[in-house]
Amino acid sequence: MDKILLQNLEFGKYHGLGNDYIIINNLKYGIPDDRKSDLAKILCRQHFSIGADGVLFVCHPKNTDVRMKMFNPDGSQAEMCGNGVRCFAKFLYENDIYKKDIIEIETLKGIVIAKLTVINDKVETVTIDMGTPTLDCESIPVNLESLVNQCVNEPIVVLDKIFKFTAVSMGNPHAVIFSKEVISDEDLKKYGAAIESNVHFPKKTNVEFVKVLSKEEAILRVFERGVGVTNSCGTGTCAAVVAGTTLGLFSKNFPVLVHNDGGDLTITYDGKSVFMEGPAEKVFDGIIERIEF
Repeated sequence: MDKILLQNLEFGKYHGLGNDYIIINNLKYGIPDDRKSDLAKILCRQHFSIGADGVLFVCHPKNTDVRMKMFNPDGSQAEMCGNGVRCFAKFLYENDIYKKDIIEIETLKGIVIAKLTVINDKVETVTIDMGTPTLDCESIPVNLESLVNQCVNEPIVVLDKIFKFTAVSMGNPHAVIFSKEVISDEDLKKYGAAIESNVHFPKKTNVEFVKVLSKEEAILRVFERGVGVTNSCGTGTCAAVVAGTTLGLFSKNFPVLVHNDGGDLTITYDGKSVFMEGPAEKVFDGIIERIEF
């Protein structure tokens, strides 16, 4: 395969609650789909490159305003990420790519709608209609010996422990585990990695450990599929509220304040759609003078 040489490649570095992304306007560069994975693996390397939790490409849409393609540090393509979509929407608006306060964004998961709160031409917060979650095992996918249609509070043996998890798809798979204590850094890495690649999850899974504080508040820590421990996860936070509502820990139509390591998200689940509100921040803009991959 012939290598691609790019010169003066412009990018933006953004984060949503510490979940950080490199964003490239591919309308300008035309990087082919079969090479985006290679570029993401290079750019996301911590200490050796820019470093990030993923790369987001602005692409031509089919039937919406714009299309987002997302790649993880390991080169795998992700369906979507709530934190990433908020960063993506801010990038579009503040770089005059799409200057409207409601943007339809096509993702691998499907269409998501971003509503921007703009003050003095700066995007302060973004509310995302994350769509309808599913708990259907086949759709997520998750395989269980019990052959249940939904995986709600099901036991799973992981290394030396037994956890109870609820499987939710927000367009990407999540295993949500509720606990009495906030999980430690060591256990998050240890058990998160083991659950991510557990045989029950044929496409692997994101893993969320949640401590409920009240009907309106919770603490969440996440191990992201293809990434590892991150400061926050938008779809994971939504999945946690859906799982908690299903179990009666939260109430429908009432906003839940969820504390991620990187900051707070407010999630409202009405039994059909999930709405996520949170900030997005620009870290810096940059130019790569020369890159070959």
